[in-house]
Amino acid sequence: MIFDKQCNMKQGFLIVLSFFLMFCAGAQDIVPADSVTGKVTVIKDSRIELLAGKQAGAATGTSNGPRAAKGYRLMIINTNDRDLAMKVRSQLLQRFPEQKVYMLFKPPYIQIKFGNFVEKGEADRYKTLVRKGGIVTTNVYAVPEIVEVKPTKETDKDKEKDKDG
Repeated sequence: MIFDKQCNMKQGFLIVLSFFLMFCAGAQDIVPADSVTGKVTVIKDSRIELLAGKQAGAATGTSNGPRAAKGYRLMIINTNDRDLAMKVRSQLLQRFPEQKVYMLFKPPYIQIKFGNFVEKGEADRYKTLVRKGGIVTTNVYAVPEIVEVKPTKETDKDKEKDKDG
């Protein structure tokens, strides 16, 4: 017998099985040399190039995406009634599609904050519109927060002038 007397049947079986698997398993198929054409086909998602462009823009500071700044959001509602919160959220989205609605869950309450306002006057103007629209009957507060600011073309031109001058 090939195995020593000290090796039992289970160990022998595992050794034979491991040799069998080692010879049967292969990472690549063997292809005849005459069938190799020397061409590589790369299949990739088109979003990869967009992501690479955004990362390059962020590295150089020329990204056209939203930026953060000190500003205000409107605290519309703070409730534990989920149905009411969803109703208010949908009304805000329908009535003011140009603004973002933020729905936060802080157990057991749901908070709905609205808008990205850099100036308090603009926040107060929307506060009046929300109240007059009858979306909520409770008080609406302008709370200071870090908000998203979309860069305008004028600010981009000013930055280009600063780089040149």
